[in-house]
Amino acid sequence: MTDKTRDSTTDGSVPAENEITQPLGLPKWVSALLPIVLLGLVLGVFAFTSPLAGVQSGEPLPDVTVTHTTLPSDETVVLHVTNNGPESVTISQVLVDEAYWDFRVEGAGGDRTLAPMESAQVVIPYHWNPGWDLEVALVLSEGATFHNTIVAPSQSPGFSLGLLGTLAVIGLFVGVIPVALGMLWFPYIKTMSDRWLHAVLLFAAGVLGFLAFDAGFEAFELAERVPGAYEGNLLVVFGIFGALLLVQAISAWREGRVAAGDNRASSGLWIAYLVAVGIGLHNLAEGLAIGSSFALGRVSLGAFLVIGFMLHNVTEGPAVVAPVARGKRPSLKHFTALGIIAGAPVILGGWIGSLAYSPTIGAFFLAIGVGAILQVNWEIAGMVRDAGGRVASATNLLAFLLGLAVMYVTDLFVVL
Repeated sequence: MTDKTRDSTTDGSVPAENEITQPLGLPKWVSALLPIVLLGLVLGVFAFTSPLAGVQSGEPLPDVTVTHTTLPSDETVVLHVTNNGPESVTISQVLVDEAYWDFRVEGAGGDRTLAPMESAQVVIPYHWNPGWDLEVALVLSEGATFHNTIVAPSQSPGFSLGLLGTLAVIGLFVGVIPVALGMLWFPYIKTMSDRWLHAVLLFAAGVLGFLAFDAGFEAFELAERVPGAYEGNLLVVFGIFGALLLVQAISAWREGRVAAGDNRASSGLWIAYLVAVGIGLHNLAEGLAIGSSFALGRVSLGAFLVIGFMLHNVTEGPAVVAPVARGKRPSLKHFTALGIIAGAPVILGGWIGSLAYSPTIGAFFLAIGVGAILQVNWEIAGMVRDAGGRVASATNLLAFLLGLAVMYVTDLFVVL
């Protein structure tokens, strides 16, 4: 019996598509909504009948996180707190260096009670000494105590147009100028043989690989300070895989354009832009770190530190331009766009970090950068293979290792 015979009705005709796929003759939209409607009914029955009401269980434990602290003056300490637990909590006492101290809570509806997922600021009028650690503890009404150590406190500069201007200048010297200087190697890279060009591409992959490891470690470190309700580690994982899959989707769309005969989509310029985006996302997170350090009063950017940043980031320039070293030279507007995409996010990140510092935002941006960089490295490897090269050749592997080593050495000059 053939497939056609099995799929036929008794009178020999082939049934319509709806008769095959839709049960009980229901329209498609009804079949799509039916499980959702039934799930809502089941949830409603469960909520109203309360089948677990008679089950004896322990009370949920309170969970309060101090995400960060700001010190607007040497007479004030501000703790930024979030209630992660399923129940409201009330802050009844505050201890500073084991002594009870006066305080007020701002942003919690005018009282000291925080609803689930609510954030607030605990303002403590306390005279502190710069450089001397502070031990602060929050005591809840039920007796639970949450400790936080402020290491080597220093005054936060506060928001001002002057601060934004300072961060813009720092971002220019830390991000834009180093990337632009590194891109000036393009004429020399263009004269290289295929073998050495592939080595440069793998060197670029090593640079990006170091950035991915560096950002990944920082992301998981920041995740420890993310309020527990936001699941910091899972947020980082989501950011990594989300960015990786998003960039892969863009790459798949590009391959579809290549198959359709779009010559522009088959050029190395696409990969150059992907590299620039990956580096830009990392530099955005780097800017967040600089801006938040200013907001928390924890950075002193002297000339030596800026020089360290420049040495570290200048190696990103060759990584951006190496994919366009073959074929027609891109116009100046493309080089300008690549440099801005890769370097300018340091300025934007600095502004965001100084105005709205949050470990949650910082960890998520770092994770996005990691995911994008991982996918871009896959693209670089594919570019080498498509050009007839071998990714795992001795020269290419040494070039990749050199990229990691150069970034590690220059990273030693960057101390925040």
